Amino acid sequence: MTIDLQTTLIIVARLLIGGAFLVAGLRNISAINGLAGFIGSRGLPLPRLAAIVGVALEIVGGALVAIGPFALYGGIGLAAFCVLATLIFHNFWDYQGAERINHLNAFISNTALTGGFLLVVATL
Repeated sequence: MTIDLQTTLIIVARLLIGGAFLVAGLRNISAINGLAGFIGSRGLPLPRLAAIVGVALEIVGGALVAIGPFALYGGIGLAAFCVLATLIFHNFWDYQGAERINHLNAFISNTALTGGFLLVVATL
């Protein structure tokens, strides 16, 4: 079986972007309480459940994008996750100075990640 350059790049891209979210999710398991506290401080309902679901989505979605036959679902789920997480955690418009710049940079990065997940979905 011959694999062309485009197929190879798609495989590598899926491993990188999905793998990054898988690792981030595994690391975030130990941060559930802090994430829940922040989500609660934003006035959202069921903050602990939201944190658990978010971390689970990072792990499962990341694995599905990286290696799973259900990458479509992982890509859609992680694109939605990026949009929601960006709006909850990186509301740069509520900050000033250096904090605003940091949140704006994270907002832009997460926008790019959302685009990456949409590309994953488009290649399936």
